[in-house]
Formats: sequence, C-alpha cells, structure tokens
Amino acid sequence: MEGFALAIAAFMGISLAAASGFRVFLPPFLMSLAVRSGVVDIELIGTQFEFFTSTPAIIILGIAMLAEFAAYYAPFIDNILDTIATPAAVFAGVGMTAISLEGTEPIIQWSIAVIAGGGMSATIQTATVAARGISSTLTLGVANPVVATGENIASIALAIIALLFPILAISFATLVALLLVRRNLRNKPEPSTPHLG
Repeated sequence: MEGFALAIAAFMGISLAAASGFRVFLPPFLMSLAVRSGVVDIELIGTQFEFFTSTPAIIILGIAMLAEFAAYYAPFIDNILDTIATPAAVFAGVGMTAISLEGTEPIIQWSIAVIAGGGMSATIQTATVAARGISSTLTLGVANPVVATGENIASIALAIIALLFPILAISFATLVALLLVRRNLRNKPEPSTPHLG
C-alpha cells in the first residue's frame, strides 16, 4: 500500500474507531452497507471484511446496532451498559482500523490499529462514560437521553464521514475527542476541602 493510500486507509480506520467509541455496532454495520452497495470498494479495505457483507451478517449487525441505540435510552441500564461497552469499543476500534489497513505490513497495520484506533475509541468511550456519569449525578439520569442522542448523532456523522471523506473525518474525530475531554475536565466536580477549626 502506497503512502497516500495508507494515509487514507488509516484516516478511515481511526475515524471509524472514534465512531466505535460512541456506538460499537454502528461502524461495522454502515461499512457493511457501504461495501455491499459499492460506495466503498472491497479492494480498499481488503477481503477480510467480505464476511460482514453477507445478508445475515448485515441483519445481525443492524439488530445489534438498534438494540444498542435503544438500550442507552433506558435509565440506569445505560450506566450498566457502559461497563460492557468500554472494552467492546476498544476492541471494535482496533478491529475497524486493522480491517481498513489490510494489505499493509502487519507491524504497521497492527501498530496503527492498537495505538491510534484503540486509543481513539478508548478516549471517546471514556469521555462518554464520564459525561453520562456527570449527567446521572446531577440530573438523576433525567438528562441521559439527551446525552445518548448526542452520542448517536456523533457516531452516525463520524462513521458516514469516515467512509466518504476520510481526510475530513480524521480532523472531525480529533476535534470531537478533544472537545469531549475538555468538557469533562471542566465539569469535573471539585473535591471538597475540610475546614479546620
């Protein structure tokens, strides 16, 4: 894979990893549809992904995606789901990046997949968990559906941009990650200091 093609594949993979940080099943579902419809060339992402373009795989991914979206609107279940989604998001981020980089040298493929893909999805997922934790604490979960809606929109937008405009997507993914981290640091409750005397 030549330099420019490698960069485009890396940008697409890392951006899909960022989308995985919001919702685990959406990026592989949208990629399956994009490859199946010919929007994304299977040659670009490699034949390892061909299994996911079958009708049963697309149906299963679609059902899993809808179930995941719906679960985040259920009070307290969303917080429980975060404990499962965190390692799953990292795994999905690594996988999406590795699939995008199929055909490169394995050391390059897996280094980028683990460090950049896994790191990006972990950053996004950790930030969303923190945001939901703050929302649960301050509003007793009342505002959590608003948080979930924002995450759903961000995940869909990131995944679509990653598939169609990878260069734009990497900038968008980085900006979203930085904004989430900054917001959570700003909203972090100050530790109470004991008063002496």
